[in-house]
Amino acid sequence: MPWLTVLGVIPLVGTAVIAALPRERPVWAKWTALATTVVVLALTCVIAARFDVHGPRFQFTEDVSWIPAFGIHYALGVDGVAVVLLLLTAVLWPVVILASWHECEQTRRSVKTYLGLFVSMETVLIGTFVSTDLFLFYALFETMLIPMYFIIGSSGTPRASYAAMKFLLYSLAGGLLMLAAVIALYVVGPKSFLYSDLQNLHLPTADARWLFLGFFAAFAVKAPLWPLHTWLPDAVAEGPVGGSVLLVGVLDKVGTFGFLRYCLGLFPEAAHWFTPVVLVLAVIAVLYGALQAIGQRDLLRLMAYVSVSHFGLITLGVFAFTSQGQAGATLYMVNHGFSTGALLLIIGFLIARRGTRGIHDFGGVQQVAPILAGVFLLASLSGLALPGLNTFVSEFLVLVGTFTRYEVAAGFATAGIILASIYMLVMYQRTMTGPVRPHVEHVRDLSLRERVVIAPMVAVIVALGFYPGPILDIIKPGVAATLQQTHDTDPQPAVQPAAVAPSGGSS
Repeated sequence: MPWLTVLGVIPLVGTAVIAALPRERPVWAKWTALATTVVVLALTCVIAARFDVHGPRFQFTEDVSWIPAFGIHYALGVDGVAVVLLLLTAVLWPVVILASWHECEQTRRSVKTYLGLFVSMETVLIGTFVSTDLFLFYALFETMLIPMYFIIGSSGTPRASYAAMKFLLYSLAGGLLMLAAVIALYVVGPKSFLYSDLQNLHLPTADARWLFLGFFAAFAVKAPLWPLHTWLPDAVAEGPVGGSVLLVGVLDKVGTFGFLRYCLGLFPEAAHWFTPVVLVLAVIAVLYGALQAIGQRDLLRLMAYVSVSHFGLITLGVFAFTSQGQAGATLYMVNHGFSTGALLLIIGFLIARRGTRGIHDFGGVQQVAPILAGVFLLASLSGLALPGLNTFVSEFLVLVGTFTRYEVAAGFATAGIILASIYMLVMYQRTMTGPVRPHVEHVRDLSLRERVVIAPMVAVIVALGFYPGPILDIIKPGVAATLQQTHDTDPQPAVQPAAVAPSGGSS
């Protein structure tokens, strides 16, 4: 059975069904979108359960010659890194559609058009994670811009069109650099786009470094990494909240996934050569994003800068070239999607109740909506990496893995933990505690639908905080393969454990 093709086709079928539904029946479109994404979730869980952590790196592989004249294949396969990102995608999509049940009626577009964009984008995201042909990956990498551009512009805010255009222009600029690198790699390489043919190439040093830059620029825009991040605050603040959850939770992960799969996997020497510069950019992103978040008065823009800081940590782990750092970075991609996604969903519930996203327009919410405030507190504590919650393990692994090789970078990045406690706790304090502000006293608590929406997010946040082992077991083989491609091993500890004398005899 072509598992990955079926997985990608299901959302396309759902999109076609939604397009055929009458515009006068928006509820049919809603249920069709939800049912489609639930089926994708079920199939993704089957794929994850059947993935053999002791088997070959790429599994569920498919390879059909597509355009033989140019060596282009329809080639699919997943390693452990792709599997966990597929799980993240599959969980977030039905959650966001259920969360947008009423929001989709308040956009510039019809309900069926809006939900059709959401469902079709799931196919594109799945394709980017499972592609093992570089041409196919690039085509899907660029295609994802189309539905997200229209989703961001759907919100109806005065600056929505500006934010959508800014997102598109930044992404297209990065994509053009990557296109040039893809073409150049084909010219100087083995005249193939298959990942298996491109890895372990012995390219001239100068060529490899220029090609690395082309790929890195495109992924740095998508991630986004400082200073190519400036489109993100506008896109998150001006777009619909459901779209922002998918943008920050999944779509931006394509950038950090690209760092790990393509920048390191195809150009190991160039990746090492550029590592000092990348580490500086990552540390700046961690600190700059955190400081900007502290100074924000807009809830959505605050969350955008929080993500800039977190993506800096993920990039740091990827370029640490240690198993702990890269496993932690991959786990952080998953955990960030759930913790930040939960925060954005709750902020969306608050905005729907008050009609404003200003932090100072709230206050005392915990007195009138205690369940909403309690879930918000849990998600905020996850965002600052409290031990026992999901992001702690991933952040700890990133910092430990980085410190064993780059002590100074890890030391500066650790300051981001202190700053995270400031922006998260201050945000909670100003919105949830204190006297009840005017217009807040009538804020209702979470409805049944909203509790169903947020329940799986909370469950994952707690479960991965206490037991991240199964996810790490899936991730480790992919990370080990990447380290083998870059010819890296974990540094040996400076202090070896003392030998223990055998017991049982008398001296």
